[in-house]
Amino acid sequence: MNPRLGIALLGVILLPLSHSAADTIPINQDESKVPSYTLPDPLVFADGTPVKDAAGWTRRRAEILELYRSHVYGHTPKGLPRKKATVVSVDAHALGGLATRKLIRVPLTKDAGGLSMEMLLYVPNGATKSVPAFVGYNFNGNHTLTADPQIPLARGWVPNDRESDITNHVANGHSRDKDSSAWPVERILSRGYALATIYYGDVEPDFDGGWRQGLRGAVAKDGTNHVFAAEEWGAIGAWAWGLSRALDHLESEAAVDARHVAVIGHSRLGKTSLWAGAQDTRFALVIANESGEGGAALARRWFGETVWRINTSFPHWFCGRYKDYNQNVPALPVDQHELIALSAPRPVYVASAEEDLWADPRGEFLATKHAEPVYQLLGKPGLGVTDMPPVGTPVGGTLGYHIRTGKHALTAYDWEQYLNFADRQWKR
Repeated sequence: MNPRLGIALLGVILLPLSHSAADTIPINQDESKVPSYTLPDPLVFADGTPVKDAAGWTRRRAEILELYRSHVYGHTPKGLPRKKATVVSVDAHALGGLATRKLIRVPLTKDAGGLSMEMLLYVPNGATKSVPAFVGYNFNGNHTLTADPQIPLARGWVPNDRESDITNHVANGHSRDKDSSAWPVERILSRGYALATIYYGDVEPDFDGGWRQGLRGAVAKDGTNHVFAAEEWGAIGAWAWGLSRALDHLESEAAVDARHVAVIGHSRLGKTSLWAGAQDTRFALVIANESGEGGAALARRWFGETVWRINTSFPHWFCGRYKDYNQNVPALPVDQHELIALSAPRPVYVASAEEDLWADPRGEFLATKHAEPVYQLLGKPGLGVTDMPPVGTPVGGTLGYHIRTGKHALTAYDWEQYLNFADRQWKR
């Protein structure tokens, strides 16, 4: 694979990188200033020998997965508890009879009354057999998806108010159905899919030090006094494990076809969905919506958010060793096309927005394109295009991609493409 080929085909002007290693790495959003770079080849073993077949890819995949665990997201502790979830309530006539709604408490620790996450599950009524599902985190609480007053308000920490209680949470504008535009629940259900979602703050509050109130603190051997080693997991690793716990329960739901569950995430939660899909092969389809740096965008491509910037702004997301590459991204032993490739041969969809330059839309497309040789080796069609498509023109085979108009968001347009993609992959 020639990583420069995709760059040349997209008409990027290659110039030498002029900035020096300093306290900061400059932010670039000028395509003409993107320098040349060389990507690690997912189809070459660490010893330099090529991967020739599916069996070879299985071995190479294990190498790449270990590199991500050691250098980017950290290792998930072994032997974490997987206690049975509890169905708290059922409404068989939710949303005007369109769906059955369940509220489910999923324990994250072994202790009764310990840390848990609250999952909201909608299954369309009238199906004659089990239905496929989408599962993903939401940013502000399950109660923000619809106006249903029976859905409890989010507990504990909420964005923009770290010490908030629920009263302040609502007063700060995180009211019921606030995020309904990002989660078109009735449309998803009308297309024959179930939807499961969890407030990501249930698993771990999203700020540096939030681990003390979350999963990592609950399971750390020294509790809230724990000092993390360089290769221990960050918040993205904790959130990813929570998605696997959600899937544990979905496997027990007779109305859900657990062999066809798509994991979806937007922004930092898109990074999380990619990492969850890479580690847990039970996820049958992986979707990353504008996941950017540390997600689907190439780290070596100097455009938009950088490794230095993301590690400075969000030091809790990744493992400690990832910061070693703040000033020397070329030394990173992986790049994000390999993260996408870790889900092969399962379908992956990556999406961008035209105005979201911080997330580097072209870098997200190129990462998807450079994952394609792995899919082709495994007999899958990949993206099936050479050039980045125009805005509003979804492309792909087993790999999917689109860039739409607008800003950084999860929209009804995005969802429509994901539903269409799942239909095609699962021949629905």
